[in-house]
Formats: sequence, structure tokens, C-alpha cells
Amino acid sequence: MTPKATYDDANLILRLYEMRREERMRKARAWFTANCKAKSYEELLKLAPAGTDENASVRMVTSYWDLVSSFMTSGVLNKELFFQSGRELLLVWERVRDYLPSMRVVYKDPTYLKHLEIIGNEFAAYFRKQDPAAYEAFLKRVK
Repeated sequence: MTPKATYDDANLILRLYEMRREERMRKARAWFTANCKAKSYEELLKLAPAGTDENASVRMVTSYWDLVSSFMTSGVLNKELFFQSGRELLLVWERVRDYLPSMRVVYKDPTYLKHLEIIGNEFAAYFRKQDPAAYEAFLKRVK
């Protein structure tokens, strides 16, 4: 059974939202959402080569959502409350899902973005359980 959400959970979600509004983060998120639809690590490198602003945007967005996910995997943040409004995390997960295994091999880091993977998969299961057709429509929009 999921623990009941608290005011601390709500306050943390609001703080995380405020962090997303920082100017550089907003720019990174806008670029990622509009452009980062790579199907493989090789495609990602062409889209966002090392040392570019685009590469910085990918790293900023994915590391931010991995950080947020770590709050949930550690039990600091109530997952169900977050899942009710945090769909951008799921968008990011669905975008990186295909190339993350290759990225881990190249980086020689089998745990790279592990919290994003764990929570992304749990979020997908939560969404599917709520409404399978809505989840499939979401995937078509974001992929």
C-alpha cells in the first residue's frame, strides 16, 4: 500500500516545478520536447553532438528527471501524488528508453539514469492501469 501523500510531498513537487522554470532549464526542456526523438544512441550523437548546446540540453533534462526519480526510489517523494501531475518525466523516459542501454555500454556505467528507468517504468504501468488507450495515445504523441 502506498503511504498517504503529505504536505511535504506537495511542497517538494511545487519546488521541483519552480526549478523547471529556471531560464536555461526551460530552454533545455523546450528543445528536448520538440527535437529529441532519437531512436538510437548513434542518432542521439548526430542530433546532439558532444560539446553542443543540444547535448547540454539532453544532459540537463535527463539528469534533472533522474534526480526527481531518485526522490521517489528513496521514498522521499510520494509516487502516486507525483504521477498525478508529473507526466513530463514519462515523456523523457519514453524518449530515452530505446537508447539508454547503448549509452550505458559506451559510458561503462550500468546504472546511468537508473532512477529515471525505475520510475519511468512504474509511471508507465500506473498510466496503463488508469487508461490503456490514453497511454497508447500518449506514446504516439511523444515518440
